[in-house]
Amino acid sequence: MNKIKKEHPKEKTKLHPRSKHRERYDFKLLIESSPELAHYVKVNEYGDESIDFFNPDAVKALNTALLKHFYGIEHWDIPADYLCPPIPGRADYIHNVADLLGTRNNRNIPTGNKIKVLDIGTGANLIYPILGSKEYGWSFTGSETDPVALASANKIIESNPSLKGKIELRLQKSDKDIFHGVIKKNEIFDLTICNPPFHASLEEAQSGTLRKLKNLKPNIAGKPVLNFGGNQNELWCRGGEKRFVGVMIRQSQQFANSCFWFSTLIAKEANLDSIYDALERAKVMYVKTIHMGQGNKKSRIVAWTFLTKEKQQAWIDERWNETQ
Repeated sequence: MNKIKKEHPKEKTKLHPRSKHRERYDFKLLIESSPELAHYVKVNEYGDESIDFFNPDAVKALNTALLKHFYGIEHWDIPADYLCPPIPGRADYIHNVADLLGTRNNRNIPTGNKIKVLDIGTGANLIYPILGSKEYGWSFTGSETDPVALASANKIIESNPSLKGKIELRLQKSDKDIFHGVIKKNEIFDLTICNPPFHASLEEAQSGTLRKLKNLKPNIAGKPVLNFGGNQNELWCRGGEKRFVGVMIRQSQQFANSCFWFSTLIAKEANLDSIYDALERAKVMYVKTIHMGQGNKKSRIVAWTFLTKEKQQAWIDERWNETQ
């Protein structure tokens, strides 16, 4: 006998209005696009079709189906134990920074391959370049310190003709640099994006994962299984999110005229004050905080620019208006 099920809204109103993922998953349609997903879809205790979101293979199969059905990605895979990102949340980042680009352009979002985006730490999954190129036609450069992740991302590009020529990947040889060694002389970007490692240690990452899982499944015990995966470079670094973003802000000063908007995802609200202090010390011209929500999870994007309004308008007139 099925349990009394909670009423779910037909639309996930916390997601961006342009998101393709505001409605509940239609597993029949997803399975038509990616038959392998059928192996993981079961009727749950409430009588609904779903997958076991605690099973990493099921989560990867769902992502594969979403990318194929909504974005035309025919071949997508990642190595074992690498981050398998929740696509609706990643799409929200892309849509929100698209709106950000439009704020100084009479709310017209600049589109097309003349818009250059740098994805810092693009990962084995290549998710941001996939979504941004498919939704807005932007050109992407993805940087990565991990050769295995870089090889995986390159394989995704090579396996999908629709991505070729739209995404370039670069190895960041120094783990101390974020922009140096990636941005070439006289190269400019309209936007940088980043999903930084937010834990300060492996123990903190495991503890946070176990706490999250116990909130969902109170009887779970033992070592957590990362249903969305993630290795050291993706989940934690010395000093965690606060230190990583602080370094990014400080180093962005040296590329003040090379980028219109710098941006990063901020997972922990407690880090905002420190990040705002770093931005003030860097003497940025404008700061924008964009709040996002997905289910019970809250996150935010912090973006900054060193350009005055006059320099922003000159940038727009020279680069973006040609793409309209």
